[in-house]
Amino acid sequence: MNRRKFIQSTTAAAASALAAPGITQAAGAVPLGKAEHCVMLWLGGGMAQIDTFDPKAVGDAKAKKAGSYYSAIETSVPGVEVCEHLSKTAKQMEHITAVRSLHHDVVDEHAAAANRMHTGRPTSGTVTYPSLGSIIAHKRGAAAEGVPAYVLLGYPNIARGPGFLGPEAGFIYSTDIGSGPAGLARPKWLASDRISRREELLAAVRDGGAKRFAGDKKFSDYDTALKESLRLSGPDFMDVFNLDAESADLRNAYGSDFGQRCLLTRRLFQAGVRFVEVSYGDNFKNGTGWDTHNDGQLNQHLLIQDLDSAMSTMITDLDSHGLLDKTVILINSEFGRPGNFDSGGGRGHQSKVFTNVIAGGGLNHKGAWGASNEISEEIADKPVSVPDYFATALAAMQIDPTENLYDGDRPVPITDLGKPIAELF
Repeated sequence: MNRRKFIQSTTAAAASALAAPGITQAAGAVPLGKAEHCVMLWLGGGMAQIDTFDPKAVGDAKAKKAGSYYSAIETSVPGVEVCEHLSKTAKQMEHITAVRSLHHDVVDEHAAAANRMHTGRPTSGTVTYPSLGSIIAHKRGAAAEGVPAYVLLGYPNIARGPGFLGPEAGFIYSTDIGSGPAGLARPKWLASDRISRREELLAAVRDGGAKRFAGDKKFSDYDTALKESLRLSGPDFMDVFNLDAESADLRNAYGSDFGQRCLLTRRLFQAGVRFVEVSYGDNFKNGTGWDTHNDGQLNQHLLIQDLDSAMSTMITDLDSHGLLDKTVILINSEFGRPGNFDSGGGRGHQSKVFTNVIAGGGLNHKGAWGASNEISEEIADKPVSVPDYFATALAAMQIDPTENLYDGDRPVPITDLGKPIAELF
């Protein structure tokens, strides 16, 4: 028997076994959720879990005594505390689960850790894996006609991209929410008759290209992308970016530029976008952003207060529009920080235990899941791998986390063998 026949026969046998009555229940399969949208709030740099969603006894940076930098406060979930600068979010923890036992093995390299926390996998020299946003875009598509499935509010890079899924699972992006997505916003001085003439000329070029390059996949893919960009640059989709249509009170409640991106996210979901990543843009408000080495620790509370206003208002706003149970909210960062302070009074990197957050999505929230030790430097209970975290988000989005994707004809597990946190469903 050659290798191909062997693989075919064993695959068929495995499929038959899985189809046997009762095997799903025996394997403890998690039922899928009912969410329709997902937003990832990306805090590039490494959010300090011990200073946000996993507080411990207060330490002393000057004396190099390990511990939290801020005091803890009670939340709406008994027994669950958060940092004092998350006072608004604390009142909504029944809609939130802080996953306090997340871990991976990338600690010193921001780019590799960011790739891990976007794709759920180690960096590979042979395979470019798709991001979580691209997986969701690929599996679910847009929720309405005339909008993209995946929007990035921040700067593009390969970690956020579609990898082997190809450009159809990619994103459109905007670094300036006032002007809309890059390359789609039309100049205000360009009159409609000139736009029409340009589109007529472009149509003639496209028709000629279609005849000349008939059957050429590269041309076909390019032409499809061009058609999509023309549709998205029309007034219907671009009007979503007009935040002046919202009340001043709501815009003020969302707060900073980061908060305004979160407000825009709700409008994008209403239009039918499936996945949005919101990158924290005001990274140097405290001197270093969320990468709180040295002096970055001193004004870290400014970042946390931004997050607090945006997160709490988003939960209330989504709920008022009937979208909270339909929207999975993720607070994601490449790793965490140790309980000890570095020589400059800040914190280094730590990936052996850290906290990310999952909220909304109609899940059975716990306030917190898993635990770290007394200085948040070791896992004490219920470890959660990055693939487990991704599998939880995918299952909440009605995507079977045991499925395969395909890199050409090669099957690739949709996560790196992650298992959803069953108790949240």
